[in-house]
Amino acid sequence: MIEYLVLISFIGFVAFLVPGRHRKYAAIIGWTCIVLALFATLPEYFRENNFIYPLMAALSLPFLVITAKYLLREDERVINLSRAAAVAFVIYAPFDYELHHILALAPLGDGLIAVVVGQVVWILAFLNFPVTLDAWNIIMHNAFRVEIILGCTGIQSIAIMLGVAAAVPTTLRQKVLAFLIIAPTIYFLNLLRNVFVIMAYTEQWFPYYPEIASNGEFGYESFFWAHNVIAELTALVLLVIIAYGLFTIIPRLGTFADELYQLYSGEVMRAFGKGK
Repeated sequence: MIEYLVLISFIGFVAFLVPGRHRKYAAIIGWTCIVLALFATLPEYFRENNFIYPLMAALSLPFLVITAKYLLREDERVINLSRAAAVAFVIYAPFDYELHHILALAPLGDGLIAVVVGQVVWILAFLNFPVTLDAWNIIMHNAFRVEIILGCTGIQSIAIMLGVAAAVPTTLRQKVLAFLIIAPTIYFLNLLRNVFVIMAYTEQWFPYYPEIASNGEFGYESFFWAHNVIAELTALVLLVIIAYGLFTIIPRLGTFADELYQLYSGEVMRAFGKGK
């Protein structure tokens, strides 16, 4: 089911990029299917005790309602936001397993994962941290295994940030600088993130508060704190820093972000009877 939601969302956003009066409806379809797919993946994140994505799912509902409302009005702010999502989707789509499963195509995701695995193993060797490969994408140390999946490659964050950069008109110079500050930076930081999680989990650095962090699997607490808490929060902070650099290169993005904040916060305040 998830793959079909992703496919419909992809089609909706691609259709949005094509000029015409249909664009607002195509964008609504794209956003709606993204939210539905997010909810469909919640059982997986509950099993991992991951609190970030369930929170995102809860916040996505009021976001969807507000976005659809202003898309129907053809508001420039949500049009630009939808452009950012569409560009991000087009960049990410060649790597996505759900889309390629339906279309019977070989995704580029496996190739990207293999490259990341090789580079992570090289960095660990450089740090004198011996590991072995239990499978082509599973790194093992001290009998603990870490599987490198598409979400561990950084491609999602790269696609999202490149989409943000495309939300407003830019010069060629701004496009080149934006790409350089986003893609190489996020990719390298993500390699370090993988290295940290592997070292912390397989060496059991954080065996704390099993009543919160355990899923019943031996040693999982260290993975929970390293991956689901420390790495996630650190990634969020780093993305904010990268976004600041991006706004410096493309000042119009700062104005655009403020406009979106005013739009969505204003709608939420009005919903609670505190706005005009």
